[in-house]
Amino acid sequence: MAIRALKLASLAAAASSIYLYGNKFMDPNDFGVVRVGRAIATTAVITYDYLTSLRNVPYGSEEYDFLKSQVHLRSAERLRELCCANRGTFIKVGQHLGALDYLLPEEYTRTLKVLHSQAPQSTRQEVEQVIREDLGKEVLLLVVKQIFPDFEFMWLVEEAKKNLPLELDFLNEGRNAEKVAQMLKNFDFLKVPRIYWELSTRRVLLMEFMEGGQVNDKAYMERNGIDVNEISRNLGKLYSEMIFVNGFVHCDPHPGNVLVKKCPNSGKAYIILLDHGLYQVLSESFRMDYCRLWQALIKADMKRVQKYSQRLGAGELYPLFACMLTARSWESVNRGIDQSPVSASEDVEIRSNAAAYLPQITQLLNNVPRQMLLLLKTNDLLRGIESALHTRASASSFLNMSRCCVRAVSTYQRSKSRSLYRRVHISLTEALSLWQINLYELFLWLKGSRLGNWVIAFLSRMHHST
Repeated sequence: MAIRALKLASLAAAASSIYLYGNKFMDPNDFGVVRVGRAIATTAVITYDYLTSLRNVPYGSEEYDFLKSQVHLRSAERLRELCCANRGTFIKVGQHLGALDYLLPEEYTRTLKVLHSQAPQSTRQEVEQVIREDLGKEVLLLVVKQIFPDFEFMWLVEEAKKNLPLELDFLNEGRNAEKVAQMLKNFDFLKVPRIYWELSTRRVLLMEFMEGGQVNDKAYMERNGIDVNEISRNLGKLYSEMIFVNGFVHCDPHPGNVLVKKCPNSGKAYIILLDHGLYQVLSESFRMDYCRLWQALIKADMKRVQKYSQRLGAGELYPLFACMLTARSWESVNRGIDQSPVSASEDVEIRSNAAAYLPQITQLLNNVPRQMLLLLKTNDLLRGIESALHTRASASSFLNMSRCCVRAVSTYQRSKSRSLYRRVHISLTEALSLWQINLYELFLWLKGSRLGNWVIAFLSRMHHST
């Protein structure tokens, strides 16, 4: 493998020299091989650092934990420098990684979070070069495929080719912004910037300026009297509505694109949704299978979890698929993901298994529908926000999802039924299901309130006295 890599590196260096000689005024970063070479070199340095720094240190000792933390930090800083140097898609990947608080070591997420709000600015020439390079990511993947024959991420090329033109078409972004604002107009806590069409083109988008704190900045919310539980709950409502009910999903909710602000006059906290370039449109059949899968996950109905996971392409890897969707252990999935919050031990198990099951994860990502890839990315980003706010796996988020799933499935069933009796029956069943969810939510509220505790204590005393 080393000889193969050396041959590729020599060929790349020679090609770079010839190309740059003929383009004297071109920045070396304009040539894709330079960026590829920088990425490979950074990966090699990080790998070498881990191998040598921890080689002779007893595993599990205090010294090992200290040195591992230092290596994590150095490696994260190298990745950040790589993202800033290569820009383009590397910034996007770095932003995503910086949001994975529940999965990656804290040294990585803390270091990469800077890319959410302080990414390097680009000139027009650099933006145009990003277009050429992102459409040419096939070169990078082919090189990696030659060095590592087991590398199975060629589907990234097709996804990049499909999504990049949409993200770079500002008129498309403006239309998406207006569509989602109209679609979610009933949520009075949502703000979407207004588009000034008379001053916008495919390459220039002028919109209303809005500012606020990042949605994962818990300290900002506490300073400004914003309830983190309310924000987390409302963000879950937005995305449940987009995914399950409308099938039109904002797919880049990293903290730099989701802001929060409290109105000084009314005292109401708002969520501001930015960057509307990338949306996923879900087909009706996919959306229904996804709804029913989440209903099965919430009810811990393992037979239906298997059925709908397999309908979504998971095959025999459906347990892994369920764990990836929920970011919970298989034991928690079987017990019921709404029954208990994520424990520290479960967090460690999830992080460990993510590395151990990488080949199976790769296989799964190649098998699921392409619509699922952006939803998985969206799920990761949303869980990263919940983790930062310490609101992860709250019962209210599952209740909101349940409501949206019930409404979506009922609407679909009514649309397919020609019988008036059948449509009435579906509507009554829907109303009963929503009433049961509301009743359960009331029970949880009473259980956690002073009044509820007082009632429970009173009944307990009455029981013991009898």
